[in-house]
This record gives sequence, C-alpha cells and structure tokens, in this order.
Amino acid sequence: MEKKVYGLLGRTLGHSWSVPIHKALGCADYRLIELEPDALQSFLRREDLGGLNVTMPYKRDVMPFCDVIGEGARAIGSVNTLVRMVDGKLYGYNTDIDGFLYMLRRADVSLSGKKVVILGSGGASLTAQAAAKREGAQEIVVVSRSGPDNYDGLERHAGAQVLVNATPVGMWPNMSGRPVDLSRLPGLEAVLDVIYNPGRTDLLLQAKECGLRRSGGLPMLVAQAVRAEELFFDRTVPAEETEKIISQLRHDRTNLVLVGMPGCGKTAVGRELAALSGRPLADLDEEIVRKAGRSIPDIFREEGEETFRALESQILTEICAQSGQIIATGGGAVLREGNRAAMRRTGRVYFLRRDLNLLPKNGRPLSQAGSLEEMYRLRRPLYNAAADAVIDNSVALERTAQLIWRDFCASDGD
Repeated sequence: MEKKVYGLLGRTLGHSWSVPIHKALGCADYRLIELEPDALQSFLRREDLGGLNVTMPYKRDVMPFCDVIGEGARAIGSVNTLVRMVDGKLYGYNTDIDGFLYMLRRADVSLSGKKVVILGSGGASLTAQAAAKREGAQEIVVVSRSGPDNYDGLERHAGAQVLVNATPVGMWPNMSGRPVDLSRLPGLEAVLDVIYNPGRTDLLLQAKECGLRRSGGLPMLVAQAVRAEELFFDRTVPAEETEKIISQLRHDRTNLVLVGMPGCGKTAVGRELAALSGRPLADLDEEIVRKAGRSIPDIFREEGEETFRALESQILTEICAQSGQIIATGGGAVLREGNRAAMRRTGRVYFLRRDLNLLPKNGRPLSQAGSLEEMYRLRRPLYNAAADAVIDNSVALERTAQLIWRDFCASDGD
C-alpha cells in the first residue's frame, strides 16, 4: 500500500506544536512541510497526499487547488485542512472554527445575544467572526489599526461583554505587552486570546486580575487538530483524548518558577525538583555570574544595584522564553513588574516562605546591608503578587519539592 503524506504545510514552521499533537493522536508519520510559494502547486498535485494542515501564508493560496471546499472554509475565506479523499479529489476545510468553538465551551463562555469585540482583521479574526455569527452574537465589532473601528475609539464599545484577541500582540517571542488595557472595556465578562504561546499572555494575566472568565489559545489549537485528524482518517476522537493532550502539552511546556527571600532555599529546592521531574534547572543567579564573569557581590560593589537589576531582567527574560524548566530566581527578581510578568507568562510561580531567622546572610549584599525584616515587609506583597501558590519551606527539601511537584502536576495552567 502506498504510504500517504501527512503534515503541516507552511513556509517557516520551527515554532509549531503540531507534530507532538498529531503524533499523540496516532498519526506517527505527521511532519512539518516547509515550502516556498513556487513549489506549492506541484506539491498539492501529488496523489500520495493523505491529509495536511495548512498555516500562514498558504491558507488562501491552497484554495484554487481544492476540488471541494467545505462550508466553514467558505464562510471564513480560508482553508487550514486538506484531505485527499478516496475519489482522488482534494477537499478543503477550516477546522479553526471547530477549535474556537471548543475553546468557548471549555471556558464556559457564551456569545449568544452578546456584544463581541474582536481585535485584529486577519485570518484569526475571520474565524472569530464566523464563530460569533454562528453562536448568535447580538453585535460583532472588529477593531483594527486603520478600520472604522480603531483602537483610539475603543471606549465607544465600553459595553462589550466578550473580547477576543486575534492579533499577534503578546505572542512568542515578543511576549511583552497587550493589545488593549481591559479597563477601557468595563462591561466585559470574558476574554479569549487565540495565542497559545505563551500560555498566559499579558492580556490574560490582566483578565485574571479582573476576575473575568478567560482562555488562551491552546484548547483551540488542540481541538482544531483533533477535528483535522477526524477528517484525515474518518474517525471520531473522544473528548477525553482532546483534554488529555491539552493537559500534557501545558504540563510539558510550562516552566516551574521559584521565588522568595534570599537564602529561603530556591536553588536547593530547585535541584530536588530537577531530580524529581527530570527537568533542567535554570538558576538565575548562577546564569548572571556566568554571563558577567564575576560574582554578584562584585557587581554590586563595582557597578551598583541598578546595573545588577538590569542584567538580572535581561537574563530572566531569556530564561523564561524557554519552556519545560525549573527556574530558581534571585531574591530580588520580583522587584520589577516586568520580571513578575515574564515569570507568569510561561510559568507557574511558587513563593517559598521560610522563617527569617533561618535565612543566611553571607555572600548576599542586600541581606548584609540592612534588616531582613524590613526587606521582607517590602517584598512580601510582590512575592504574593507573582505567585500562583505559596509553599512553606520549613520541612525537608525533598518534602518541599514533592509538595510543589504534586501541585504543579494537578494545576490547570491558569
């Protein structure tokens, strides 16, 4: 039997998560297929095509080569799934809308009768618009930089109940920033962000602070892949399989970040966690010393705290841009708001709390310079603001690590 070709078709695909998703669904031969535009036509005429997902910039370019285009793809105006059927014809579908609707239901967000504001006017926006129409939204407003509804006039839609971010603002690798300040839309009930990397964009972090229902794009990504897989092989994937893959991806990609006072045991607990989990340990202070070529007390003495904090922020941002690590931060890493955001975007953050009388001072410039009690009074609100959970590190290191790992494995990523 002729071996069929399955994969993701695009131009630059190094960032894609599609391969592990489809392999988890049983498509062992699924691969990334990077093509230049002039190779598209000859590739799509291959008779051994089984099924393809299609990403930018080819979602519209593949449409002329389709013999049949599904209703959803026609409504959205683009194709993200191609299937060579047994009759030899190439069928084009759009499963992004299936993914978007799954994300809605999973987050318990209804669009029926609601005013929905969608940021952006590209392909993801068209998917959100089609979904909102299908779900019976009362009003759909598309906000773009140059359209009739632009960001300067956002307050005109202050009564909007659901916000959808369909722009790349906040997406890896440029994760800092959000497309709008949610305080401009005081009527909001829910925020949906189609970005899946990082797991928590700055927009979603603000939505959490505001107590809004919310979802990032990972459930959408997995659910659209599941629907594509169903079309590839004419089978039904159980809902629990979708949830299992979402959970596994989130677990594998999310960093585990330790914060707390100098000497509270972040590095020691981090080593225990690395041994327990098999994950690499990134120790922020050690990375600073390695890159600076001198000790932290030397940096403080020779160039001052401000220079040290700038270097600390730079290296922390680089570390947090990677995934699946244990990260032990320095005691003062929480002092900058940008650092706290960097940790939380890609990680679940744990505040290690320990009796101040047990904290060592040797080799710690700020611990030696003043009162630990005063330092803790100033920093405790920042540790709490950064943290998803607080862990008392007054027991054996192994026990502390076990408590953190158990919580991390049970967390839902929010």
